[in-house]
Amino acid sequence: MQKITIEPVTRIEGHAKITLHVDDSGNVQDARFHVTQVRGFEKICEGRPFTEMPALMARICGICPVSHLIASAKACDAILAVRIPETAQKLRRIMNLAQIVQSHALSFFHLSSPDLLLGMESDPAKRNILGVLAANPQMARDGIRLRQFGQQIIECLGGKRIHPGWIVPGGVSEPLTQERRDQIMAMLPEALAISHRTLTWFKSQIESFRKEIRTFANFPTLFMGLANEEGELALYKGWIRFIDAEGNIIADHINGPEYQNYIGECGEPDSYLKSTYYKPMGYPEGIYRVGPLARLNLCKRIGTPRADEEFAEFRELERHTVLSSFYYHYARLIEILFAVERIDQLLHDPEILSKHVRAFAGPNNYEGVGGSEAPRGTLIHHYKIDENGLITSANLVIATGHNNLAINKGVLQVAKHFVKGAKLQEGMLNRVEAVVRAFDPCLSCSTHALGQMAMHIELRGPDGALLDALGRN
Repeated sequence: MQKITIEPVTRIEGHAKITLHVDDSGNVQDARFHVTQVRGFEKICEGRPFTEMPALMARICGICPVSHLIASAKACDAILAVRIPETAQKLRRIMNLAQIVQSHALSFFHLSSPDLLLGMESDPAKRNILGVLAANPQMARDGIRLRQFGQQIIECLGGKRIHPGWIVPGGVSEPLTQERRDQIMAMLPEALAISHRTLTWFKSQIESFRKEIRTFANFPTLFMGLANEEGELALYKGWIRFIDAEGNIIADHINGPEYQNYIGECGEPDSYLKSTYYKPMGYPEGIYRVGPLARLNLCKRIGTPRADEEFAEFRELERHTVLSSFYYHYARLIEILFAVERIDQLLHDPEILSKHVRAFAGPNNYEGVGGSEAPRGTLIHHYKIDENGLITSANLVIATGHNNLAINKGVLQVAKHFVKGAKLQEGMLNRVEAVVRAFDPCLSCSTHALGQMAMHIELRGPDGALLDALGRN
């Protein structure tokens, strides 16, 4: 048995490696996706005042700090047991939508478009944003501009593009001014045009990737995400819903701590990333997916005019649910279009400039759960506090963890199809990485469990001689 290691996995957010186990005939027998970094925020925050949690949790990630800010603030809202002012909820939604745009733009244009534009087997030295710039300058500029659009909105609202502290327990810290509203609205037409242009281009390329569509994590699983009464795409508010591969609802209206009855978490010996699973089906049979593909499989409509037109076309891909994870890219682009349209709608709300944006209270509960849809999927923060308002335990259930079982199964599926024989070709291995990119994992966000991964530490002297070693299985 031969082991092939791909390390590091490139063009993803964080550090990981992939191992492929190949038999003597050159056929892949097993494949594993290993996350090799640890963050440990679940332990770091113990003993801190719960009111500090949103600002602290935003530091988990530089790509999607707003997602953690929102989930954390909502968990603190539950501890306060307050009703958030309507305007504050709408302002939080705008920042969340801006986060979705900038993160999806990073994933599609900067990380995955080199494969889609230049080809899976193109020169790896050119498979990057500079290669995209050389081949299609308009696309490269669009990607940079769209990400800038999202970040500028976050800055307009929160004062800075990364790690804003504007969302607080009970609402937001400052109302929106008319000047800033006008500044955001002036950017919307360009963002809308880029969204349309990119969707049109992507749809024209789909037929070129039939092999990838068939093999990129293309199998039946459950799907999970937020749902609402309207049946629309829910990114900020809603309850958790599970559907099966046929689109049938199998669990619904899951709120607060109830998630623990449906979502199990399992540590793997070779990764710092926890794998979650649907508890009633057990581990690992309870495999499910979250994120843009799951969200579009869950909802009946998107909720804005142009995005709904694109959604209708998207749902024509399959009779029930869309199963191939290659279509995460497609779903991501539809969500960008929706986000731009919804921001426009929210900014036209007559109450959006209201100065009533925060409710104040002391802790009224010892436990709080907050959830929202991050760019990569459902994000859950669950805190418990003592009588002094200090955190006694925190559980962070991160989108990438929800997808971990599906990523591993997808890596094996694509490796079995493309990696053959004793001679390796770069395009084979790139496809193994590309299926991971389709999920857009954010590993900085997702590795907080301690003591789960086998570890071997060696202490070596200046001459390289081994002085001591410490291992843990």
